Amino acid sequence: MTDKQLKNDIIRITILKVKLLISKTIRHFWIFNLALLSLVFQFTTGCKTDVSMVTDIDGNSYQTIKIGTQIWMAENLKTTKYNDGISIPLIRDSIAWSAATYPGYCFYKNDSIKNKNIYGTLYNWYAVKTGKLAPKGWHIPTDEEFTILINYVSAKYNTTCSVAKALAINTSWASDTSKCSIGNDPTKNNGSGFSAIAGGIRYILPNSFSNLNNSGNWWSSTQVVSGYAWRMSLFYNFGDVGRGNEFVQNGLSVRCVKD
Repeated sequence: MTDKQLKNDIIRITILKVKLLISKTIRHFWIFNLALLSLVFQFTTGCKTDVSMVTDIDGNSYQTIKIGTQIWMAENLKTTKYNDGISIPLIRDSIAWSAATYPGYCFYKNDSIKNKNIYGTLYNWYAVKTGKLAPKGWHIPTDEEFTILINYVSAKYNTTCSVAKALAINTSWASDTSKCSIGNDPTKNNGSGFSAIAGGIRYILPNSFSNLNNSGNWWSSTQVVSGYAWRMSLFYNFGDVGRGNEFVQNGLSVRCVKD
């Protein structure tokens, strides 16, 4: 074998080794990327197993979340129609709101452009009582169903701070320095995914919109006595969940739970 032949053989062998190395590198690259994509897919779909969407009669879509055995809307209700398509009366005037003994709704400070998409709609309890406020297949929770939610979140998410923090969304709440309050380090809020937002309240007094970003209040379908119904409340400066009876003419937020 001549020196020239030897040199050519060495070159060919070197080229083959380089091709083999490139081939292995490309194969390992694709194996790695396929594995990475698989992990991402498993993670994202895993996160979404408890999250889907529901749409009301108005065309508003809501994220939902499974918490324990219950499936909840993760947003406040916004509909202006019952689930049979009939419009709910919009009551802007404070005197008319205070006098109403029939179903009605409004937006915080009567500003739908600024407040509807973020905070949802405020309803009096007469609207809840119709049984037609929630999308079909859903309903306004009873006081007992709120209790089931609170007990589950307390057992599962209350290991480090408070039930209220585990229920409250991590945006929009007013700031506070009290230990374990919703407004204290809101980055630690919403472990449950319930995403409770502070939509405020409308009382029957004139100019009575109050507590936006300070409190969230949600009707139950359970009546206490004539003129009052149970509600669940959260406050920016507390870690506990409030439960109380509310005058049926006041305007509160609504969450729905799946049938």
